[in-house]
Amino acid sequence: MAYTYKELKSKTVAQLREIASGIEHEAVKGYTQLNKDHLLKAICAALNIDTFEHHRAVGIEKGKIKKRIRELKKERDAAIAEKQRDKLKQVRAEIKQLKRTLRKSMV
Repeated sequence: MAYTYKELKSKTVAQLREIASGIEHEAVKGYTQLNKDHLLKAICAALNIDTFEHHRAVGIEKGKIKKRIRELKKERDAAIAEKQRDKLKQVRAEIKQLKRTLRKSMV
């Protein structure tokens, strides 16, 4: 059966040991002595499962937002150089709002 990292992470140590018992691989040798973190890494290595949980943006155009943030950072640097406090405050607030939008859209 094919597993995902998220599925394996939600299982108990006993369930992970049961899965490891059916795997013939160097990484899972001594599985009865491993704790959950080490066992999870060993099973993922044996089954070639990526241990990083990928996030993706849903409902927004991530590329456009990131492009706008880069433009605003240039404006921010110019405002710092010209010592325009009001412009600097406005630009920083917009950057913060755009970054917050990106974080909230991640699933």
